[in-house]
Amino acid sequence: MEMSNDFVPKNTIIEKMNPNTKLLAIISLGISTLIFPNPALGLGVLIFLFVVSCIAKIQKTFLKVVLGFGIPITVMLLFIQGLYSPKNKTIIADLGFAQMGLEGVLYALKIVVTLLVFLGAFLLMNKTTHISNLVAALTDLGLPNKAGYLVLATLNVVPQMQKRMSVIRQSQEARGVETQGGLFNRIKAYIPLLGPVILSSLIDMQERGMTLETRGFGINGVRRTTYVKATRSPMDKPLNVILILFLLIVLILTLLMKFGIL
Repeated sequence: MEMSNDFVPKNTIIEKMNPNTKLLAIISLGISTLIFPNPALGLGVLIFLFVVSCIAKIQKTFLKVVLGFGIPITVMLLFIQGLYSPKNKTIIADLGFAQMGLEGVLYALKIVVTLLVFLGAFLLMNKTTHISNLVAALTDLGLPNKAGYLVLATLNVVPQMQKRMSVIRQSQEARGVETQGGLFNRIKAYIPLLGPVILSSLIDMQERGMTLETRGFGINGVRRTTYVKATRSPMDKPLNVILILFLLIVLILTLLMKFGIL
């Protein structure tokens, strides 16, 4: 069974890390940014993630995704929260039709950096981790094999549908069906593809499930072996400790700031 995602081998130290460490990084960095009362921490984490993307050799993709999502969402939230948030008390700009408040701007920036931290961290994991390694790592943590297969099948749905869509589109083009041109022509060409693509994907998943059952996938009380072993590196344990400590420190600082001690 071919398993695919956006992973492209680059032989970097980030790629060699255990997927569970990367999942912990998403949780730790994302929650820390979420609970911290101002956007400063999130900005620092974003800079750190960009440095990690450079180490992983995917900085161009990282910037493209983060900026492509971040710029429009920032403009939208600054307009909504900066001008019309009920929290606004300190006016920093008078635009005539509305006044921009500092509190709304800071709240908008906090939302944006939180979203971007989660997005950036997940992107790094997705680009540096093969799906099979991720599922193997989750299984090592105690995830049931059937649940692991569900995760694997779910993550593979979109890439498989894209491949089938491409094959069917090429077949149509070979038969003279126009799939390029204006928006109407594209819609006209792609709508008939949806039914066969979805049905073939569902049939394929059912056939894989039946194949696994015939090979004893559902048998209990036996020791299972796995073809794929989760990657590990010497950095995993110290990084796990650092990520947990980082989350705890941010939580303590947040509580101290909330109660006015800091």
